[in-house]
Amino acid sequence: MFYVYKHLNSKVIAILTSGGDAPGMNAAIRAVVRLAVAKEMRPFGIRRGYGGLISRDIFEMSIRTVSEIIERGGTILYTTRNLEFHTECGLQRAVKNCKDTHIDTIVVIGGEGSIFGAKKLIEHGINCICIPCTIDNDIACSENSIGFDTAVNTATSMIDKIRDTAQAHDRCSVVEVMGRRCGNIAIHTGIAVGATAILVPEYKFDFERDVINRINFTQKMGKKHFIIIVAEGLKIASDITIEISKKTNIETRATILGHVQRGGSPTAADRVLASRMGCYAVDLISKGIKNKVVVVKNNKIVSMDIKKAVDIKKNFDLDLYNKALAISI
Repeated sequence: MFYVYKHLNSKVIAILTSGGDAPGMNAAIRAVVRLAVAKEMRPFGIRRGYGGLISRDIFEMSIRTVSEIIERGGTILYTTRNLEFHTECGLQRAVKNCKDTHIDTIVVIGGEGSIFGAKKLIEHGINCICIPCTIDNDIACSENSIGFDTAVNTATSMIDKIRDTAQAHDRCSVVEVMGRRCGNIAIHTGIAVGATAILVPEYKFDFERDVINRINFTQKMGKKHFIIIVAEGLKIASDITIEISKKTNIETRATILGHVQRGGSPTAADRVLASRMGCYAVDLISKGIKNKVVVVKNNKIVSMDIKKAVDIKKNFDLDLYNKALAISI
């Protein structure tokens, strides 16, 4: 059985990554561990998210533990979506393990579901600091999340390659990008590649108006190849590929980018954001500040109470969406 021997003047913090992985998670882990050591705290890692907290899969970390990970995708702490944690029995085991191992604060790195998990721990007396890390950028309380920039850059790079072959054959390419309930990757990627149409879950589109008519219009303007971006949450990429072929007589192919968007080396922007957020989380802990989400507001790193943060709803940026369509003719 794992135990942490409590030092009188040393805060014990534990770090876990939960939910879907995102490029930049390792950079955030690195920042938390190294600043924690600098502030004479004892950092521990929890493997495989909340499941590792339940099974007490915990180990002590050091400066060298996080060497040469800032450029790596994925997470050295591994991650799962643990169903047992959402049961009362599983939650109680997690809470008991926190108390038995003398953990002062858990730093939770992950997306919306991870923050809700932290909220459950808080309700049982466990201190948590959350760092938003999700490629979907759907954490309503923060303007940006770790991993989003890398995912958009990856999707853009892949679609640039798809465009080469679409242009060579005068084809239409329907490309599905990630985003179950959020169209941020689709919109930003669509702008970056000059997509003819962008279909997202937040906007009720009309197929004839928003796809076929736009293709016909751009054809009249002399364009002969087309890129249609579809967020995965709509689950329609293959269907509209068939319909576009029928209605326009343009050879149309579908490409699902899938999990390639989750992987790869994080961009410089994500590495810097992860480092800033990780350091800010440790600063909060050192000041005795509890139960916060580290967020971006007006390009500044600030914090928000977790209980308030989970109640905020993400607004769809209709203005950006309309601008994306206006310039993609």
